[in-house]
Amino acid sequence: MKRTGGRELLGIHHVTAIAGDPQENIDFYVRRLGLRLVKKSVNQDDPSTYHLFYADGAGNPGTDLTFFPSPNAARGRPGAGQAISVAFAVPERSLSYWIARLRESGVPVSGPRARFDEEVIAFSDPHGLSLEFVASAETEHRQPWAAWEDGPIPPQHAIRGIHAVTLEEAALDPTSAFLTGTLGFRRLQEAGGRVRHGVGPGGSGALLDLLARPDEPPGRIAVGTIHHVAWRTPNADEQERWWEEIQALGLPHSPIIDRFWFRSIYFREPGTVLFEIATDGPGFSVDER
Repeated sequence: MKRTGGRELLGIHHVTAIAGDPQENIDFYVRRLGLRLVKKSVNQDDPSTYHLFYADGAGNPGTDLTFFPSPNAARGRPGAGQAISVAFAVPERSLSYWIARLRESGVPVSGPRARFDEEVIAFSDPHGLSLEFVASAETEHRQPWAAWEDGPIPPQHAIRGIHAVTLEEAALDPTSAFLTGTLGFRRLQEAGGRVRHGVGPGGSGALLDLLARPDEPPGRIAVGTIHHVAWRTPNADEQERWWEEIQALGLPHSPIIDRFWFRSIYFREPGTVLFEIATDGPGFSVDER
């Protein structure tokens, strides 16, 4: 499937995952990781479920990790056809700070290890979601980012936003071709079975890694797994052009949905991971003025 227009996505808008107990989720992401709880809302598609939004001090797109808490649900199973890990960007000299902080909180940490030109540590949240902290010369100065001045983490060590997301696929070629041919990604690097793609500026905050796992059973989305990955588009006009392009390609997709703080289109890539194209605006401050 080839693109019919010249639109370009700007990078990651947000990632949404499924959590267990909501208070445990808040305690970990706010008190341990220092993200700001910018909104506590409800899932528009299931108003009986909370929707928690964490981001930087200003709620900038690209810094946002959100959760649907489901305290009585079973644990999910990562596997083929899923986004399996979220990597956060942290300043280049901050990994030792984070290793100490996480271990003091009783969180097991693996690494650091090298990946491409980055240093990476890996750990999980209390409900099993796989997380990484990535440090490189680029991550410290990535934009947009705003410090949370009242947060528990010194600004010089604070999370700068989502760096990359990793997908596990039964077959790489269909997804890679879709990314490059339809969504405007570029294939950047490959090492150790990991194939990195970038979109827009292509650096921190605009990266998607693919792992081939042909023998892995399909994953099951539940607690501790990722529900969807959202990509940034600057405004409603550009999003409507994306909607027209997706429609012209014959892809099953949602209508454009008003999420109040942004507008959304949903569709699945060939490996079945749910993608969203979301507008940068109006933003989380629209109901705070």
